[in-house]
Amino acid sequence: MSAPGLSRRERQIMDILYQRGKASATDVREAMPDAPSYSAVRAMLRVLEEKGHVRHQEEGLKYVYAPTVAREKAKRSAVKHLLDTFFGGKPEQIVAALLDVSSATLTKEELDRMGAMIEKAGREGGLAESVGKETGREK
Repeated sequence: MSAPGLSRRERQIMDILYQRGKASATDVREAMPDAPSYSAVRAMLRVLEEKGHVRHQEEGLKYVYAPTVAREKAKRSAVKHLLDTFFGGKPEQIVAALLDVSSATLTKEELDRMGAMIEKAGREGGLAESVGKETGREK
């Protein structure tokens, strides 16, 4: 879930589990940069399970861990946390930051798709009218 309240190592483990869907302690350890001991990874997985972030199932002789929160829900939660923490809850600021860091790599097609998403959101929720008023480009 990469949620607030997790340690750096716990966030690393959650990121690995979200990327892979599920993984054993060995798989998690092998994917971690500067990995701690196998015992430490097992202990962190146990703590994450106690906190309710992961669950395990037995596959053969090993436990396989998976996130308890769906990837899409975790993604929305992480974006909301990022938006509130670093951008004062203002979506236009996070969009501006994303465009700033990725402007050199965005293709025209990607920009067109993003524009279409903004247009659709405006039609469905009045976003375009408020954006238009702020930018002086009312329709």
